[in-house]
Amino acid sequence: MNRDKVLDALSNVIYPGFSKDIVSFNFVKDIEIDDNDRVKVEVEITSSADEVKIQLIKDIETELAKIGAEDVYVDITAPKKPVERSNSMSGKNIAPQVKNFLMVSSGKGGVGKSTTAVNLAIAMAMQGKRVGLLDADIYGPNIPRMMGIDDVKPEVIGNKVKPIEAYGIEVMSMGSLMEPGQSLIWRGAMIMKAIEQFLRDILWSELDVLVIDMPPGTGDAQLTLAQSVPVTAGVTVTTPQEVSLDDSRRSLDMFKKLHIPIAGIVENMSGFICPTDGKEYDIFGMGTSEAVAKEFDTELLSRIPIEPQIRIGGDTGKPVTYNQPESETAKRFQEAGSKLIAFMEKIDEEGGADNTSIQPTTPPGVSACSMK
Repeated sequence: MNRDKVLDALSNVIYPGFSKDIVSFNFVKDIEIDDNDRVKVEVEITSSADEVKIQLIKDIETELAKIGAEDVYVDITAPKKPVERSNSMSGKNIAPQVKNFLMVSSGKGGVGKSTTAVNLAIAMAMQGKRVGLLDADIYGPNIPRMMGIDDVKPEVIGNKVKPIEAYGIEVMSMGSLMEPGQSLIWRGAMIMKAIEQFLRDILWSELDVLVIDMPPGTGDAQLTLAQSVPVTAGVTVTTPQEVSLDDSRRSLDMFKKLHIPIAGIVENMSGFICPTDGKEYDIFGMGTSEAVAKEFDTELLSRIPIEPQIRIGGDTGKPVTYNQPESETAKRFQEAGSKLIAFMEKIDEEGGADNTSIQPTTPPGVSACSMK
C-alpha cells in the first residue's frame, strides 16, 4: 500500500452530481498510511449537504477496499473561510510589489506612534525581512528626523520617486518633500490623493512588509489606505492612561469596520526605567491596555517603557532598536516585531484579500454625496 496506489484508486470516486473525480477537483488534501495498511484520507469539499458526504465516504471505502485497504477513515471538512481583508470598494491593490501592509495607528496624538512605527520597522528588518516605512502622517511628518534623513532629498526618476534608504529599510515621508517647518493646510481630498500617490508613485522594491505610520484618529487617510491596498494587519499604539485607552478603542473599532485583522496593541510609556539603578517604576500606569486587548480579541504586543535612549535616539536619528540593541526597550521592540511577523505570515497562509465592498459610515444628518 502506498500513496500513489491510494490516489489512483481515489481517482475513480466521482463527486456527486458531477462527471469529474475528487482527485481532479483537487479535493483530496492528505493521505496517511500506517504500517498495517490502515488508510486515512482527508477530503475538503465546499458542499455542506450530508447526503454528499455520506455518498463520498461510501464510494471512497469501496474503491480503497478494492486495493486491499481493510481499515479506512475518511475525514471530510469544509474549506477555511478566508480572513476578511481591507481590500474594499473596488478590490484594488495599487502597490502589488509589497507583500504585506502594516497600518500603525492611534486614536490620539502624542502617544509615540511614529517612534513605535520606526522601531517596529527596524526590528523586522533586523530579523531578515525586506521592510519599507511610509510616513503617512501628512500634517506631522516626524519620520525623517527619527531616521536621521531629515536633510536628505529623495531621487526623482522619471515621474516616480525613489525612497530613501536608512538602517536597511526604504523610507518615504512628506517631510522629505517639503521645506523644513513648512505647514500643509490641506483638505481631506488632498490628503487622500497624497496617500494614493505615496503607494503608486514611489519606487518601492519587492518588500515583505510596508509599515505605514498613519495620522492619529480615524479619518480620510485610514479609509483611503484601506480602499487602495489590502492591509494585512493593524497595530494600535496607546499609553496606559484611561483617556488614551478610550481613543484606542475607537482605533480598534475602525480596524474591525474596515476588516483589517488586528495584530495587537503596543502600550507606550508603560513604566519608567531609571538610568541610575535600572529599575522600572510605575508612573503613568502599566498593563492597563490588556483589558482592551481582550475586549477586541487581540493581544498586548509589548509594553514599551519610558527610557532615555528612546528620546535621544528619536531626536538624533539613531533609533534605539538599532543603536542600543541591548537596551530593554530594544529587546521589547524585537519581541513585538517577531510577533508581528508571525501574525502576518498566519494571515497570508489563511487566505488572500477579501474584496467585500466596504462603505464609509455616514454620520447622522450628512449625505453620502457630501462625503465624497
